[in-house]
Amino acid sequence: MRRACALAVLVLGMHGAFWDGGTAVAQSWPANPIRFIVPFPPGGTTDQIARRVQPLLQADLKTTIVIENRAGAGGAIGTQAAVTSPPDGTTFLLVFDTHAVNPSVLPNLQFDTVKDLAPIMLIGTSPMVITSHPMSEYRSFADVIAAARKKDGLINYGTVGAGSLAHLAMSQIANETKVMMTHVPYKGGGPLATDAIAGHVPVAIASIALLSPHISAGALRPLAVTSADRYPQLPDIPTVRELGIAIDAQSWWGLLAPARTSNDIIARMHDAMTKALEEPAVRRSLSGQGVVYRLSSPAVFGQFIEAEVARWAKVVKDNKIVAAD
Repeated sequence: MRRACALAVLVLGMHGAFWDGGTAVAQSWPANPIRFIVPFPPGGTTDQIARRVQPLLQADLKTTIVIENRAGAGGAIGTQAAVTSPPDGTTFLLVFDTHAVNPSVLPNLQFDTVKDLAPIMLIGTSPMVITSHPMSEYRSFADVIAAARKKDGLINYGTVGAGSLAHLAMSQIANETKVMMTHVPYKGGGPLATDAIAGHVPVAIASIALLSPHISAGALRPLAVTSADRYPQLPDIPTVRELGIAIDAQSWWGLLAPARTSNDIIARMHDAMTKALEEPAVRRSLSGQGVVYRLSSPAVFGQFIEAEVARWAKVVKDNKIVAAD
């Protein structure tokens, strides 16, 4: 009898009738371990955020939180795994800014970025910073542009992946300054930071949240930030706008669940995630790295994603950007 009832619940859930109400599920949730999919390798900021909140969420929700790194295709592989998971509150997805870019640069996505995932919260944003190795010849971003003009495509720059927001920003910068640079895509922030510090890639662009510890340690030299205004923690570093390049691009992080996940479960996870992120040590650590807290409602995050998808689709079209660059 119990197995028959469970099957009936599953069937209803797959058709949306059960998950729309969700009260019965929420009352017993979480009854099982929870999986946090991080669609990037260990070491990047997305992974760092997940691991900082993990013990606090486990204590609050009284269940095991398993972090699963599913890297590839700018986060699309891990996102696909979340989209195809049951909407039962056992799977959540922590995304990066590539989430809103992928629909424009990956034509064969097997999911709808807006419709197939339920927004929970925008966690935070961060300007991106363009850096060079301290031993390199590039002491300013003007030096990079000048070298690119002379060497015509022989200047390499690294990002967290093909089609990432950093890739789009640098493509836009190259188009506006009429230079050619060679994109070196990595599979996430961890591998990019490792190579940038080692000097294997001469120029790197990523969120300040990822690169600020290495800048503070003197392992990387900041050249410019991509926000409209100077970043308070790097007051002497100019914006690309000050250099005559009209761009305002900021990285962001957010939490989602499979579509049709109960509203009650989403509300409960939103509450737990907010408390974990607001824990003083966590907030101090992430804010110190450069994450500007947003902690939005699900509705505001949903609107944010739609706006970002539309915004970067225009940039991709106008600049003829493809993920394979």
